[in-house]
Order: sequence, then structure tokens, then C-alpha cells
Amino acid sequence: MTYKEVIDYLYNSTPVFEHVGASAYKEGLENTIALDEYFGHPHRLFKTIHVAGTNGKGSCSHTIASILQEAGYKVGLYTSPHLVDFRERIRVNGLCISEAYVVRFVSDFIQWNEITPSQAATKRLNDQSPKRLYPSFFELTTALAFKYFAEQKVDIAVIEVGLGGRLDCTNIITPILSVITNISFDHTGFLGATLAKIAAEKAGIIKPGVPVVIGEYTDETRPVFQAKAQEMHAPIYFAQDEEELGNDIEFELKGDYQKKNKQTIMVALERLASTLGASNFEPHIIERGFAKVVENTGLMGRWQTLRKEPLVICDTGHNLGGWQYLHKQIKAQPCKQLRIVFGMVDDKDIDSVMSLLPKNAVYYWTQADNHRAIPTDTVAQKGRYHNLNGTAYATVADAYTAAIRDASPSDFIFIGGSSYIVADLLFKCF
Repeated sequence: MTYKEVIDYLYNSTPVFEHVGASAYKEGLENTIALDEYFGHPHRLFKTIHVAGTNGKGSCSHTIASILQEAGYKVGLYTSPHLVDFRERIRVNGLCISEAYVVRFVSDFIQWNEITPSQAATKRLNDQSPKRLYPSFFELTTALAFKYFAEQKVDIAVIEVGLGGRLDCTNIITPILSVITNISFDHTGFLGATLAKIAAEKAGIIKPGVPVVIGEYTDETRPVFQAKAQEMHAPIYFAQDEEELGNDIEFELKGDYQKKNKQTIMVALERLASTLGASNFEPHIIERGFAKVVENTGLMGRWQTLRKEPLVICDTGHNLGGWQYLHKQIKAQPCKQLRIVFGMVDDKDIDSVMSLLPKNAVYYWTQADNHRAIPTDTVAQKGRYHNLNGTAYATVADAYTAAIRDASPSDFIFIGGSSYIVADLLFKCF
């Protein structure tokens, strides 16, 4: 198989949540456990840090990985979704997994998974009768990440939860530290319609005796975390209750919401220092890690400046929790005319987000090249309902091109509403 054939297989032969939504979601860890057994339990061969949360888990994961790299560790990083290249999801010290390894892994899986009982009697594969698996895209990708990290002999891997926590296929690991960034409304069809129910799903990553850092909490979610930690005999630390840390440290990621993430990361580092050794987290190491997140990990799409004149910034904030910060930062940016390229996917609360959007902007409504994208005409209709002035465009590239055409050098163009809007922008325009 070629790399292109493997990627086509992953997208077309396994259910992909990012593309089809609910039909790709599988409750239970049976497939994950079966894959883990076949590949030899690779996640047991390296230390892990497990990161969950509604917003901020990607930024926190990348930044923790950056700091660990500056401390001299060989670091695996598993995150999702990717923006431009599938291989972004799986990195070691910032370098993406090779195409050749992806091909070899998937080919191995296909050969094993398609074996017949009669063949098994002869080959006695792993001394067990095969049972054909139908893993999701994320289940197979997670197995790929764990196998790759083991073969690369990483010292430690930062593992970002895909969806929720309790039933997420990353949840077979026993980490040295768990981190839950915050809780807000997202994926309510799977995780529950109240903050307490969502928190309970995220709290599912808390393991017996493993310390957990909670970034932000509410009166509704704090008791949920406390109860789960008590049940697991896990030390729990609430970052927002701690003295504010790292005020003198420059953070490369400039979104206003990164202030909250920074506090979560600093408290997590205190716990890591007690586990891995304080000498590994001297102030100059932490400072370099915060300053070199993009260089060390390849992170994209977090209040990312793409052009100076006109100013062009994109951000992957995609739900109400994220936009409660984004809309303020957008409005605070000085400019002659604000222009916003905007679209969302169908499981998000578009009305709540649109209620926050600035009325003085010129909008370029669009949709991502994704089955879950809200159609452009529907986005434009919602915009009119919220008294937002704009024009509909069939693609993100068309919308961005129009915004650039209309803009003066002193204008500000923001692109966002969905990770997939940003992904299309970066893939097709930059």
C-alpha cells in the first residue's frame, strides 16, 4: 500500500468522528483493548500524561510537551484533530510520524484483521483465534500512536483525550499525571446535557492513586471531581485555587484564554516536578518551553497570525466556551474594519456563539469541506437573524480571497468558528 492508499483506507474504511459525527462514536473500550493486546500493550513501555477538557487541552498538551522537551526528555505527543496533515496527530520531539511507519502499521493491521479462521489454525496468530475488528478511525489511530511511541522509546508521552474521557480509547493508559482543563457545553449528545454530567465523563480519566490537576471548575463541577478523586484515592489539585503562577513568563500562545491554560500548566508542572525531579523543571527550562511551543511541537491555529497587512489571524475556538474569550479579544483588536470569515459544524450551538459576534464586522459566511459542516446558506440565514452583515461563499478559500480583496492594509481579518474552517484555510491558502 502507498501512503495515499493508507490514508484513504483510514478515512473510508473506518468511521471518522470528525467527518460523520455520531455514527463514528463507539461506547466501550473493547476494540481498543483488542488492538492493544495484538500490538503487545505498547502504552505500558513509557510514562504518560493524560489531558482532557472541553477547551484548552490541545494548547496545554503541546505546551507541556514543549517544556518536557526543553528538560531533555524524548517526548511523544498525541493530539487531534489535525489541521493540514494526518501525521500532525503523532509526534516525537515535534517531528511527525513518518509516512512509511503509518503504511507499515496499517498494512500489518489489515493483514491481521482479515485473516480467516482456517488460516489462523495454520498460523496460530498470537496463539488466539482472531475475531474481526471494526475499529473507528480514532481507535486505530490511537493504537498507531502507542505503538510508534514504544518503538521510538520515548521517555514520556502527552496523550490528549479525543472525546470525553471515561470511554475514550486513550483511557487504557495509567498516567503519572491526569489533567482536566475545564468543562463547558460541547458534544452534549454523547457526554450529557449538564455540566455535572460532562464533568463526570471527563473525570473518568482519574486513575487510582494518580494525581489529577483540574484547571477550572464551577460550583456544579467541583463536587464531581472531588467525589471521583476520593473514590480513586487520587490527590486532586485545583489550579484556580492556587496562587497565580508564572506571571513573569512570556507565553508564545497569545489568545486571551491562554492565561487560564498557563495556570493549569504551571500547577501540572509542580506535580511533575515532584514525580520526575525538581531539577528537570528549573525556571529557565520552563521559560524556554513556554516561549518555543510552536517550534518544539508544530502547534497551529491558536490565535495564529498569518499576515500583517492586513492583519490576518485564525483560531480553532469552536464552541461557546471558547468564544466567550475569543469575541472579547477580536473586539479589542484595533483596526479600520473588522472582517470575519466564519462557519461551524452541526453539533455546535451556533446561535449562542453568534449572539457574541460583533455587530460592526463584515462577515464572509462559509462552510468547511466536511460532512458535518453547517451549509453556507444556513450559516448566512443564522447571521441575518442575529443582525450580522455578510455574504455567503461556497468555500473557505473563496471567503478568504474575498476578504483579502475587500480589505485595506489597516483592516483585521479573523477566520474561525470551527477547527475545520481553520484547517481548510491553512491547507488551501497558506
